[in-house]
Amino acid sequence: MQSKLSDIELIEQTLGGNQSAYADLVKRHQRFVFTLALRFAKGREDAEEIAQDCFIKAYRSLSSFQQQSKFSTWLYSIVYTTAMTFLRKKRVDTASIDDDESYIQIESKPSGYDEYNVENKSRSYYLNQAIEQLLPDDATIITMFYKGEQSLEEIAQAMGIEANTVKVKLFRARQRLKERLERNLKHEVNELI
Repeated sequence: MQSKLSDIELIEQTLGGNQSAYADLVKRHQRFVFTLALRFAKGREDAEEIAQDCFIKAYRSLSSFQQQSKFSTWLYSIVYTTAMTFLRKKRVDTASIDDDESYIQIESKPSGYDEYNVENKSRSYYLNQAIEQLLPDDATIITMFYKGEQSLEEIAQAMGIEANTVKVKLFRARQRLKERLERNLKHEVNELI
């Protein structure tokens, strides 16, 4: 059961010794933290390790959270730095673009068969597939802006760069995403014809 308390209230309770309040914070943010980690790691196991490390680091540093930004922005900055450190240590090759394990489904409620849900699932599949093919920075910016609904300033703070730089990177990432979608969907259209 998700808590109806705000992130700040949960943080205060956690700092007061209530461990279940931190569990509520984790539940609230775990899907998105995992999605961001997966954008960097490209493998479920590595993404889970990064996500777990992030929540441990966040817990240990919770008293240093100064509420100058949203908790999610602060947490995503931890994800970004943790993922970059992980990648530097591991120096892994990126996963194949055909790797089914790289795909993460967006949560949807089952409502039986209807054309709208099938079309949305198909769109989500192709969009996620195209995002997986982007460089980690591009995928992170796209994910934070559209799925995480973070502002340019919040993304800049999380990534430790200027907002104008994020704006330029977001524009370029959109262009690369568009190219990937056109390339992927052209192949799909050719298969149907």
